[in-house]
Amino acid sequence: MQAPAQAAPDKAVFLDRDGPIIEDRGHLADPADVRVYPGAPAALRSLQVRYRLFIVTHQVGIARGILTAEDVARVNRHLVEALAEQGVAITEVYCCPHERDAGCICIKPKPHVLLRAADAYGLDLTQCYSVGDHPPDVDLGRNAGGQGLYVLTGHGIRHVRELRPGTLVFADLVAAARWILSRHADAGAAASA
Repeated sequence: MQAPAQAAPDKAVFLDRDGPIIEDRGHLADPADVRVYPGAPAALRSLQVRYRLFIVTHQVGIARGILTAEDVARVNRHLVEALAEQGVAITEVYCCPHERDAGCICIKPKPHVLLRAADAYGLDLTQCYSVGDHPPDVDLGRNAGGQGLYVLTGHGIRHVRELRPGTLVFADLVAAARWILSRHADAGAAASA
């Protein structure tokens, strides 16, 4: 199945890989261990009608010597190809391989990769969302001027008490995608009123 052309290239959804899209099974080195959540491909297909899709993943296993950069790249390629077979186009995958205290510019919630994506693809970050199962995933969107959404899949239940008040929390990516798309329906209704 071929992915449809993206209708709104100035908007994007930045997705954490492990937790929202695939089961978080630890440090993945083998593409055979990737398990995409049921419903995730359909949710992503619905989003890509209006948004570019990006994956932003923190793979600290590289810094710790548990994984190689090629292991992570192989898993990422496999996921992107598997999603493409289901009609989902991932524009780009960004990966931070560093320890959280390493002081790098690419670790979430620093907005560096979102700013790079905005520059490369002409994105309006105020119209973008980040979706993840850790508080830094939510803060990533906020720090770039957009909005962060939290999902309870993956490690979501474990870290939900760490969220700032007012954080939007969803059962999974399907529910988060439905909410994002409802914002367009609300805006369209207001514009026609």
